Amino acid sequence: MSNKYDVLKLDNQLCFPLYAVSKEIVRRYTPFLNEIDLTYTQYIAMMVMWEHREMSVKELGKKLLLDSGTLTPLLKTLEKKELVTRVRSKTDERFLVVTITDKGMALREKAVEVPAKIGGCINLGKEEAVQLYATLRKLLSQFDGEQSI
Repeated sequence: MSNKYDVLKLDNQLCFPLYAVSKEIVRRYTPFLNEIDLTYTQYIAMMVMWEHREMSVKELGKKLLLDSGTLTPLLKTLEKKELVTRVRSKTDERFLVVTITDKGMALREKAVEVPAKIGGCINLGKEEAVQLYATLRKLLSQFDGEQSI
């Protein structure tokens, strides 16, 4: 028999398995990312930079779903590691532009092995992975219609 407090049971929460799986996946990334001296958040930022090579801090934050309070220290660390540079836009000084360095591009050669290593840690068939990805993207798009993910 159900009562009004059943909604508060952890087993009845969609958010908890999402949180726990996310945390576990990031934990499994850690040893592979330690090999290339990146945290998970630095890694996803570098993934965007490997693809785009240059973009505004604002655009990068939008892609990563990170606010400037998280992104600024992250970029400062990547800059100290000489993986990116940040300079004011020549056309509009209000904007900071992030550019990947040669050292940052070279790191891509080591990082290219990470997805396969992670794939070996997760027992999910290709169809299941595609379905899960689509479901998660659908959920993300519902939270903010302006987010381009």
